[in-house]
Amino acid sequence: MDEEIQFYLSDAEESMGKAVAHVGVEMARIRAGKASPAMLDSLRVDYYGTPTPLAQVANVSAPDARSLHIKPWEKNMVAEIVKAIRNSDLGLNPMSDADGVRLNIPPMTEERRRDLVKQAKNESEAGKVRVRSIRKDVNEALRKLQKDGAPEDAVKDAEAKVQRYTDAHIAEVEKLLTKKESEIMTI
Repeated sequence: MDEEIQFYLSDAEESMGKAVAHVGVEMARIRAGKASPAMLDSLRVDYYGTPTPLAQVANVSAPDARSLHIKPWEKNMVAEIVKAIRNSDLGLNPMSDADGVRLNIPPMTEERRRDLVKQAKNESEAGKVRVRSIRKDVNEALRKLQKDGAPEDAVKDAEAKVQRYTDAHIAEVEKLLTKKESEIMTI
């Protein structure tokens, strides 16, 4: 029984860690006023009839804080990249040049910054919900083990550990949100 309890505890910690990492990835995609190649991570380009992530057909760099440069590995992909950016919800105006695509990132308005903070809060709340859902699932599994004959003390100790894991991971999500909020609101 102790092995099963340990399995559930390690699985809970690993799953909660993955949920926090996912929140970190989603936070990186939220624009924070300066150019970041991560802004284009979700962009798909039509590569010979197949929707392909931009990172697999081009190199994306940020030469300065207000622009991105996309250099495709094949010259004929420039038009497809421009089309994908125009059709996306990024709100950016691509300009093609001799060897790639240049994106100028306009400065954000106060209203846009508030919208992005709301988006960041929604992502963090979704992460917290995932962590709490993992806690609920593990606690249910532990209670089932108790019904199947596991010692009550061992189950209660495991539930307390799961709660500590939950608190620690929710605090990590809060740190990510605080950091992203300050990035967004800094002009």
